[in-house]
Amino acid sequence: MRVLVATDGSPSAGHAVDLVAGIPWPSGTEVHVVESIDTSPALFEGPWPVIAVDQAETFETQLVQIAGDVLDHARTRLERPGLDVSTDILRGRPATAIIDAAAAMRADLIVVGSRGHGTIESMLLGSVSAEVVDHAGVPVLVARGSTVRRVLLAWDGSSCARVAADLLRAWPIFTESTVRVLSVVDFEVPWWTGFPVPGSSQTASLYFEAAAKSSRDHEEAARTVVDDLRAAGLDAAGEHRDGDAATEIIVAARTFDAGLIVLGTHGRTGLARLLLGSVARNVLHHAPCSVLMVREPASPT
Repeated sequence: MRVLVATDGSPSAGHAVDLVAGIPWPSGTEVHVVESIDTSPALFEGPWPVIAVDQAETFETQLVQIAGDVLDHARTRLERPGLDVSTDILRGRPATAIIDAAAAMRADLIVVGSRGHGTIESMLLGSVSAEVVDHAGVPVLVARGSTVRRVLLAWDGSSCARVAADLLRAWPIFTESTVRVLSVVDFEVPWWTGFPVPGSSQTASLYFEAAAKSSRDHEEAARTVVDDLRAAGLDAAGEHRDGDAATEIIVAARTFDAGLIVLGTHGRTGLARLLLGSVARNVLHHAPCSVLMVREPASPT
């Protein structure tokens, strides 16, 4: 496997390095640890004192030295037999540089922390991590824990959820994981009832019948996924919930004591690719553990 790990010396990035250090990577895995330094002129636009601009070269030298120390620490933490660990200092906008570096090395996975330096630390998901998740063409692991031994797979029957399930079966890092397949039905009033007044006795029976059928279909599909995972040698079981998808995923992760939530996302292009959707975004912001976003390959245009 080929893995790109993005760090910036923050505690959150440290969690990402620790998580990578604890994953049972197959022998021969390449782990490339990077830190991006943005020294573009944009940094000195606005009300910066002239002296700051004059000392830009000195400032850059200091940043490079600090980044080098961070990368050396990460290398020491990650080096072990069977892993090919390398480091690099990138230049430019962090999210763009990370995505470009992943593409250049043909990475199978990008690992980032949930937050970075600065005032953005007050957010549950930092701007760099969010942008990488939105735009990367490969799975992105947002690290918040130190293990992937207990995995919650969010299943909604979509093609992107199937891609996520296939990844769990194919990647050797999950061989020893316990997997819970969670099927969630967030059922609304069906269009064919004519949008009745809530509580209308005229369509109540139709609504509940449709809701029950939807739940049965989801449970059956989830059982098929569980069977597939078991056939691949994984310890898998299923669980079904009704309600708001993001809320139920987060609650189930806490109940299951999951170390990782796996979600599938669409690999669309254009504006649609910029928007993960409310479920994925809410899970990313509020999950109590690491989250692996698996993107469905983009359709040819």
